[in-house]
This record gives sequence, C-alpha cells and structure tokens, in this order.
Amino acid sequence: MLIAAGLLLFTRSPVDANYVTDVLPVMVLLGAGVGTSFPALMTLSMSGATPQDAGLASGLVNTTVQVGGALGLAVLATLSTTRTSHLRDTGDSLASALNGGYHLAYIVAAALVLVSIVVAVTVLKPERTSAPAEAHGREHSCAEAA
Repeated sequence: MLIAAGLLLFTRSPVDANYVTDVLPVMVLLGAGVGTSFPALMTLSMSGATPQDAGLASGLVNTTVQVGGALGLAVLATLSTTRTSHLRDTGDSLASALNGGYHLAYIVAAALVLVSIVVAVTVLKPERTSAPAEAHGREHSCAEAA
C-alpha cells in the first residue's frame, strides 16, 4: 500500500516541483514500501523450497524479479513516451508533456500494485496447522478409554 500511495502521490507533482515538498515524501513512501515488501516477498517465495532446491528456487525468483522489472519498465516507458508524444502534438511544452507522460506511468504502476495486492489477498491463504486435529483425536481417545 505504501508503494501505491507513493506512486499516486507522484501523479500530483507539478512541472516546477520542489524537492522537499513534492519529491521527498514520495521517495520516503516508496523506500518504506519497497523496504518492507521485498524481504517479505522473498521469504514467501522461498518458503516452500526444500534445502536441496533452495539454490534453484532462489535463482528462479531472482530471474523472475529481473525479467518482470525489465518488462514492467518497458511497458511503462512505452506508455509514458506515447502519452508525451500525444501531448506534444497537441501543443504542450516539452516539460509539461514529459510530466504528463510520467503521470500516466505512475497511475498505471499504482494500478498494477493494487491489482497485485488484491491477487495476493485472494490467492494466499494461511497454512493450517494440525493442532485442532490432534486435539480432536485426543478427545476420541479419552472417550474411548472411559
């Protein structure tokens, strides 16, 4: 949520943005979001790997992160460039058109982050322990013994 908030906050940055008021708060949000989510995601992605497969799983996770980041950057850069070109064609200044193109990329990136949160909440379920089953089994044992 911190990453999405940072990206959405970045869409409000004007062409003549001030670092302290327009950029620094976004960087703090993005840094906190990445700093808290990436270790958790790496732990989650490695949690099912056996010790024998840990190296392979780690390599696959890191490769997926790199490829996903490259593809995401390519898509966002393409959207931003297309929007910038469109704004330039309608008469906007270069700075204003670039800012508009970046704003589109930030909105799309924030939407992708929100979609990934929804997918994670929907798909990931907590692992059930067998403690209730063991307690249930003991109740039957005690009843049978009586």
